[in-house]
Amino acid sequence: METTRLVLPGPAPTAHDAAALCARLARLYEDGARAVECDARAVTAPGLGAVEVLARLRLTARGRPLRVTGAGPALRALLHLVGLVELLGQPEEREPAGRVEEGVEADDPAL
Repeated sequence: METTRLVLPGPAPTAHDAAALCARLARLYEDGARAVECDARAVTAPGLGAVEVLARLRLTARGRPLRVTGAGPALRALLHLVGLVELLGQPEEREPAGRVEEGVEADDPAL
């Protein structure tokens, strides 16, 4: 599958950048892009604006392939913190479901 690139502005995208980037992403998909890669190498001082931009891009993608590449440690940490880690192509780590018990053998001691 061919991937189209969308470059995020640096050093810190803001909420004001979101509308233009979302419009650009929508045009890329309308023009036939199958998958879009958001190049985040220029994002060296990410903050909540960068999180908003990426969250809105994810919503604009509407389930179509969208992945962030080139994210530095600070942006990766923010995406983990807000639950957008799947944009990095990694599954989100979740807590195990509550009240789930493992199999118990008859001779296991009670806790």
